[in-house]
Amino acid sequence: MVAQKVQSAIEAALKAFKQYGGFDATALQGKFESVFAADEDFISKVDLLDGVFDDNPQLEPLREVFFDLLLINFFSADVKKLEEDYLDSPEWAKIEDETIDRGTELLNVLLYLNECADEEIEPGLEDYLKEFLLVDEDEFQDEHRIYEPIIANQILVEAPFDEIKKVAEKLPADSELKELFYPVMAFFQDVEPTADVKAAVAQSAPDAEFDVPVYEILVNFK
Repeated sequence: MVAQKVQSAIEAALKAFKQYGGFDATALQGKFESVFAADEDFISKVDLLDGVFDDNPQLEPLREVFFDLLLINFFSADVKKLEEDYLDSPEWAKIEDETIDRGTELLNVLLYLNECADEEIEPGLEDYLKEFLLVDEDEFQDEHRIYEPIIANQILVEAPFDEIKKVAEKLPADSELKELFYPVMAFFQDVEPTADVKAAVAQSAPDAEFDVPVYEILVNFK
């Protein structure tokens, strides 16, 4: 089963990649949906997902964010078919260990958007940082370290997209948020963007073939 918002995010990301990545990724939508809907365990689905990317190396920039989507779909749809305490089981702990190096911080934003939908609240950057990630709490200093570029530049949520781009390009290469900084900040600036806003986001994107698909994932997942 593919959750509706995950399916919408996949479709939007592939369309954006077709437009800005120079490769017709939309032709693979059926393959991706088959992977996400497959009646397999999570690790098998990861292998199937990697197979699609291995066969289509032009899409490589999206591999890890699609892993995030696969995981959020597992939480949203697949886990309903499993035992109630499956996510606390040794089996799931083993899977977490095996996939510890996979995915990106996009997963946290998607989890936050799910929570916003459940609680019927409007997503916001300050709420995400302080109420979801708890970056101000002493026991969550890892999150504070990872999100330091966004914490230090929260004012950019009201700045022109070119200003967000400038900061994104100056972040150190080893920053865990370097790639995601622009699309995440652009998303939180306007979580329900018009076509004109989307065009402006794309125009200023430091790396449009990655930034725009990720931005579209967030806009459509919400």
